[in-house]
Order: sequence, then C-alpha cells, then structure tokens
Amino acid sequence: MLQKLKKVDYIIVTVLLMLMVISITSIFSVTSGTSLDGIHIRMMAYYAVGFIAFIGMSLLDFRLLNKYAFYIYLGGLGVLVFTFFFGKTVNGAQGWLSLGIVDLQPAELFKLILIIFLTHVLMRINKPQLSFLKHITLVGVLTFIPFAIIIIQNDLGNALAYVVIMLGLLWIGNVKITHALIGLVLVGGTAFGAIQGYIHYHDNIVDFLKENNRAHFTDRLDAWLLPDVDPSGAGYHTHNAKLAIASGGMSGKGYMEGTSVQSGRVPYTYSESIFAQIAEEYGFIGSSVLLLLYFILIHRMILISLESRERAGPFMIVGIVSMLLYQIFENIGMFIGLMPLTGINLPFVSYGGTSLLISMASMGVAMSVKIHGQETDDDLPQPVPSRPLARTSGAQKR
Repeated sequence: MLQKLKKVDYIIVTVLLMLMVISITSIFSVTSGTSLDGIHIRMMAYYAVGFIAFIGMSLLDFRLLNKYAFYIYLGGLGVLVFTFFFGKTVNGAQGWLSLGIVDLQPAELFKLILIIFLTHVLMRINKPQLSFLKHITLVGVLTFIPFAIIIIQNDLGNALAYVVIMLGLLWIGNVKITHALIGLVLVGGTAFGAIQGYIHYHDNIVDFLKENNRAHFTDRLDAWLLPDVDPSGAGYHTHNAKLAIASGGMSGKGYMEGTSVQSGRVPYTYSESIFAQIAEEYGFIGSSVLLLLYFILIHRMILISLESRERAGPFMIVGIVSMLLYQIFENIGMFIGLMPLTGINLPFVSYGGTSLLISMASMGVAMSVKIHGQETDDDLPQPVPSRPLARTSGAQKR
C-alpha cells in the first residue's frame, strides 16, 4: 500500500482539490437565498464519494478492467436498455434511474465503460495498422449500439461523447492517415449538409420531430443555428449566457456580484451553465485559471501514458482525455455560439452526482496506470526454483 501511495501523482490530486473548491463556491454563489439553497452541501457529499471512487480505482489494477471488459460492456448495455424502458425523463432526456435518495444517469457511466471496452478490443486486434473493413467497422458497430440507445433517449450530448471517445481510441490505435482524412471529409461534409438542410427545411423538420416526440432536439438546434426563431426558449438561455460571459470583462464583477447569473436570467447556472457564473464573476482571468487547471490535468495524464510500459494504459488515458476535452469544449462552446446546446456538464465543476462520480473514477483509472503501468509480466513475482540437495561426502556418523 505504501509503495503505491509513493507513485501517486500529487499534482493531479492538487488540481482536483482546486476544482472542488471552485465547484462548491460557484454553486453556493448562484444558489444562496434561492429554492436550491444548500445544494453545495450535497455537492460536497458527492465529492466525498467521488474521492472514494478515485482512490478505489487508483488502487485497482487497470489490467483487471481490461481483462473483464467484455462482461463490463454487456452489463452496461443491459443498464442502458433497462433505462430505456423504465427510466424517468429529466430536461427532455429519458436517461435517469431513480435509486431512492439519488438518481443515476447510466449514459454517463457508459462513457467510462466504452473506454475500457474499446481499449480491450484494440488490444485484441493488436495490429500495426487498423484495417477499415475488419477493425474500424467493428469498433464503429460496437460504439453505434450504445449511441443509438442514447439518441432514442434524447441525450444528444452523451451520444456525441461516445463518438469522440471512439475517434480518440482509433487514432491511438494507428488508423491509416488516408482513412482518417476520408472520414474527416465525410463527417465534415455530412455535418455541413445536415446543417444547411435543417436551416432550409426547418419547418418541415420541426413538424416531423414534434410528431415523433423529438421536439427536444429542435430546441437545442434552434438555439445554436437559429437563435431568433424562439427567443423565449433555448435561444434565451444561450443569449443571456453570452451576455453574462461578456459582461465579466477582464477581472469580473466579484464573487456573488454577477447580475445576470444572480438574477436567474441564465438558467441552470449551478449545473450546465456554471461557466457563465465563473466568467461573469471572475472575468477573463478567472476563466483562464480554470482552463489552465484543465490543461495541467490533461498534460499530467499524457505524461503518465508516455511512461506506461503496459500497452492498455495509454489507450485508456487517451479515451479519458478525449472524453474530458469534448465535455470542456462542448460546455464552454455552447455558450459562446460554437457548439449546439446539449446539456453537457463542465467536468468537476458543474453540479451533478453521476457526472462527478464518473469523472473522478476516470481519473482513478488514469492514476492506476501511473501506479501499475510500470509493471509487466516480467516484473511479477516468479516462483523460486527448487535447489537440489548437495551430496554429502563420506559416511554420516551416527
């Protein structure tokens, strides 16, 4: 145990503690004196559980996760299917399971499961370069199954996270440059065509989606592509968030002094919109400090992956880095007009038990690579060969 503690990356631990302070103080700032007053205490409890998960996953050898990845994947799919039939709807997404005092979002949990399983698949393939028909197609199908289930549940944000995780792991799995370029052109062309089609045939698409109980998607896309279509809906959310971010200036208005976030004009400032609170109250300087902490966290994980002697370690870390980068870029981007509004939380900062738990557990997996990644089969204890008894010369006296 002591030997493992000596290998812990305490820079990562320090950054996580700093993010915890930012999270709790920010949540208190926007909920104090409201109907949500006191949820910062619950966030402290979530962090306590999150650090337990972080320590537990750090001490667990990540190679065991790789060994039982197939069964973990099947179990995760089972939970997603169960949620599809018996889950409850929150903010338009039917992706929550009620467990009494807490609610669990299996789509968040499956992000870590997908990282573990795709790492296992790529380890089994073990080729210098990935073949499109045999390997990339297989990984794509295995990712599409949970993707389709989550899309049906109206959770676009987490569904896109699965795609980003897959792309990150395919990249480190040594996909051919030609395949990567072709895929980039196809995805870019498809996205551009879809955006233009949505704008030009907006009314017809909206009517179709509403008839099929998918109006939730139109609200998100309208706020991004056509904010003037419904200024009182999702467009109101993003518009006021932009105003809050811009009004923060260089150094911000001061703690608990943000007029936009304190007045409630920006919805969900304690969860998905918490970056607006940070930008308005701490300004460009405070936002930059937050991004610097994320940079340090990702930089340390990349260094761990480069030092690992076990091949599965770098794959898992690249999957985790891809997941975190997507969530950071998506959350901040959707409030400055770069990305659609998807409800993705800001990692380690936004209020949310499941999201925080999975993020902390993922950091625990990265720390496990740091602790156990230098071990190989040759480093494991080997049985001591038996030594033959030396012959005694001469007769033994009685």
